[in-house]
Amino acid sequence: MPQYTYHPRVLEELLLFGVRPRVTTPPAKAKEVINDLYRFELRQLRRRLRRKEIPSAGYSERVVELRKKYFLLSIRLELWAREE
Repeated sequence: MPQYTYHPRVLEELLLFGVRPRVTTPPAKAKEVINDLYRFELRQLRRRLRRKEIPSAGYSERVVELRKKYFLLSIRLELWAREE
């Protein structure tokens, strides 16, 4: 079974989301979890827009801020961890 050593900065970002990968957790699985969280938050934001809980004028800025929060998704998977 392969083992992985996550880059310290990637591990730090994952922990902010409550994701604590084990040495046997493939980086693709950790990224999938973060991506699911991002999509959930994005759907919530759209839902709030449709319910008029937030103004449409600031919607795009909120999407950009959400994307910044999940910047880890923009990093190539090969840079997340090293396989031992």
